[in-house]
Amino acid sequence: MFCERSQVRSNRLKRWAVIPIGLAVAIILAGCTQEQLQGWLPGDAETTNHTSRIIGLWVTSWIVLLAVGLVTWGLIIWAAVVYRRRKGQSGLPVQLRYNLPVEIFYTIVPLILVLGFFAFTARDQAAIEEPTANPDVQIEVFGKRWAWDFNYVTDDAYYSGVQADFNPDGSIDTDNLPVLVLPVDKTVEIKIESRDVIHSFWVVDFLYKKDMIPGKSNYMYFTPTKIGTYAGKCAELCGEYHSLMLFTVEVVSQEDYDAYIESLKAGEYAPYGGEGQIGADFNVNQNLPGNGSSTED
Repeated sequence: MFCERSQVRSNRLKRWAVIPIGLAVAIILAGCTQEQLQGWLPGDAETTNHTSRIIGLWVTSWIVLLAVGLVTWGLIIWAAVVYRRRKGQSGLPVQLRYNLPVEIFYTIVPLILVLGFFAFTARDQAAIEEPTANPDVQIEVFGKRWAWDFNYVTDDAYYSGVQADFNPDGSIDTDNLPVLVLPVDKTVEIKIESRDVIHSFWVVDFLYKKDMIPGKSNYMYFTPTKIGTYAGKCAELCGEYHSLMLFTVEVVSQEDYDAYIESLKAGEYAPYGGEGQIGADFNVNQNLPGNGSSTED
């Protein structure tokens, strides 16, 4: 009879314990802003066709890691409280070792977590890196100390940018940064190259970056799905004015994109832009293998 009463009391306490826990979780989730729900990443899930996938991987990983942390912290606190030295006790506690179930647990569970993170990361990276067949727009981007050149390969036009400068008050002049214009909802292939040292092409809100390595071409494939203006920068320390190697990406309608290309060809952006391509002949490293100038070719 005593055991039955104890069991009933224990079940009642468990039910009452669930209520405040559920309320706390509901309040926390209800108070989350959109910024918090996407793990404080910039941009949003609709910026490109890949950003929702990246946000999902990031947020899910943190939820799993937080759960692991709570369990770990809980066990540490529980062990510290339950097995603490009590008044009147002296000497060392009972020494235990070779607890096979516990050892199997803390070996198998981390292994499962690592394999799971690897599998989901590899799946998403493969999807992001999958080449786009017959892209609507092909862009060639050259990183150079400390600015950017953009070749609109599909439309035979180019824009050659200059390094960012300062306003009189010491802030960066963002009105004259190099601009890369892209049409919304069109598949884009960007060929990424360097004219001198290692740079990194990073459009912050696109949540993806790619290194620019001298003598090697890298590629990015995506579809911009939201009209807007997005900040870009070099994400690889490349010298004295690395912090000023900035650019802007403008995602516009197809009509505005066509109008921009025509304005480039018409010379409205001269001497920075025009018809044709600005190619590898402006590279600083002219003796790299594969460019037709080295003794190996």
